[in-house]
Amino acid sequence: MILTAAVTLLITVLTTTVCFSVFQSFLRKNQIQSAEFSLQVVSNNLATDMKDIIYFSKWCCSNGVIQDYLEAFKDLNKLPTASDDSNNLRPMALSSHNRLKEEYYKIRSYQYIRVIVSTTNEKNFLYMTSSVSTSSPYAAKIIRKSDFFKPLFDADDFLWTGLIHDPLSSVISGQFIPIVRPVYDKFNLRIIGWTYVEISTRLFTDYLSSYPLPEDSQLFINIGDKTYRFQSNTLVETEKPYHITRNSFRKGSLSANTLIQSVTMNDGDKRILVERPIDNINGWSITQILSEQQFKQQKNLYTWLIIGICLGIVSLGILLAFLLNRFIMDPIHKLSNKIDSISAGDFSRDETIEWNHELGQVGSGINNMSDNILMLMEKRVADEKQKKDLEYQILQSQINPHFLYNTLNSIKWMATIQNAGGIADMTTALARLLKNVSKGTASMIPLREELDLIKDYFLIQQYRYGGSVTIDYQIQSDELYDCLIHRFSLQPIIENALFHGIEPTQTAGRIIVAAQTTEIAGRKALMIQVTDNGIGMSEDMIEKVLKEDTESHNKTEFFRHVGINNVNKRIQYDFGSEYGITITSRQGEFTTMTIRLPYVIRTEN
Repeated sequence: MILTAAVTLLITVLTTTVCFSVFQSFLRKNQIQSAEFSLQVVSNNLATDMKDIIYFSKWCCSNGVIQDYLEAFKDLNKLPTASDDSNNLRPMALSSHNRLKEEYYKIRSYQYIRVIVSTTNEKNFLYMTSSVSTSSPYAAKIIRKSDFFKPLFDADDFLWTGLIHDPLSSVISGQFIPIVRPVYDKFNLRIIGWTYVEISTRLFTDYLSSYPLPEDSQLFINIGDKTYRFQSNTLVETEKPYHITRNSFRKGSLSANTLIQSVTMNDGDKRILVERPIDNINGWSITQILSEQQFKQQKNLYTWLIIGICLGIVSLGILLAFLLNRFIMDPIHKLSNKIDSISAGDFSRDETIEWNHELGQVGSGINNMSDNILMLMEKRVADEKQKKDLEYQILQSQINPHFLYNTLNSIKWMATIQNAGGIADMTTALARLLKNVSKGTASMIPLREELDLIKDYFLIQQYRYGGSVTIDYQIQSDELYDCLIHRFSLQPIIENALFHGIEPTQTAGRIIVAAQTTEIAGRKALMIQVTDNGIGMSEDMIEKVLKEDTESHNKTEFFRHVGINNVNKRIQYDFGSEYGITITSRQGEFTTMTIRLPYVIRTEN
């Protein structure tokens, strides 16, 4: 118990240390990924909106309708009246305005932008906004005189100077991000006008208003070289309130574009910064200083959870150690001793190991196993004895007394009626047949030996039937004579052909024994067919012959325990169900019994 308690305590300490480290790392990783995911959602939305707005600005600079309008109005001081409009400039201005309006409302975030497309003299311009307001006739001149205009106008590409106060504050107040791009003549590089797109900060604040921001966390928008803090649903320009103490690392981030840094705040606190760039907008990014208070709260929660788990493990270990010694170890020792007794040869039943619990079931199983082993050993001895008796009975079968009686009567009849050499032939054949029956114990013999037995048997039957039956042997090749076949497997088939096939016809009969090779399941096999021209067999009779009991008394027996069904079962028992005997017959014409065996050649020792 002391050892168990010590090991349990050690495991608990290790588990506590590892779990605390893993949970702390998991908490930080989860916090980073949660902030990264939130920043990514906002970043993707802003990137999509800004992509549409930038595309719209480029469209204003390259659209043919807009360019034709600026080219036509570049030198005019004002829009001509209807009576003076000899060049149809008023319809052109209306068409250009409608085309601009059509493209404007295709933008997903059109409600956040205002557009001015002006000629170089700023006296004629197209104005577009989603709010209900009227444009000032001096709007283009006001924009042109603004401080931000010239740097943006002269820049080679889109330039981000940060947020500006609306120069048209009499129309709309607030802060905006300006975009100014020149418009060139479609046929040369001459500037014929400019476009001004004003993006409201509501594009940011509407997305950030529902952003999950803990109390001690801070959120910043970086536009160009300026930083704005999001607070009270507004963007306030500020200096970065931190300095980087550790270079960028990506451990725990979901995306390779996310920047994660360790920073030190101006008040000395160590914090984690997660920065997500806004795709396709150079110099734009969103930064969040992660909440340390939230991290500590979750850390404390996990700490108490780990302590509770460890206390539970220690208590459970002590309880298990006590129960193990009381209810398990003693029974296990008794069960072990019983197993040792069984291995030493003691198969007696021990009732003391059968308790009223699970180990008692094991003890009962061991006792049952001991009884079964004893029973199997006795059964094995009996089976071996029965097997020897059956082998002796099959391989040393005695000749049916009825057959001996008929044979001796035939010899006596020939001796009385004839004075011929047939008596000597029958006597010789009978002697060889008896010798074949009594010699050897092998269950498999070459086909040559089985055919020799058939020849002796058939010679006796020929004298019995007065020579009215004949037998032909059709062996495909000489090597088949060495193929192994079960002893006494052909004799019952020849006997069946004589007594049940040819004899009922009361005419001359013929039996053909054919042997050839075949293929079964892709393997070479031996096929022996015995065909007679007797009365044939019905389907019911075929099924009965193949399934009848070897002790049936309704058939003529030569070897009492070696019938057709017996031969079939011996073959299938040794080689499988794909081998054995099959019967085909046509009543009044023929019967063919086919034996299929594996192709095995006898090897000389």
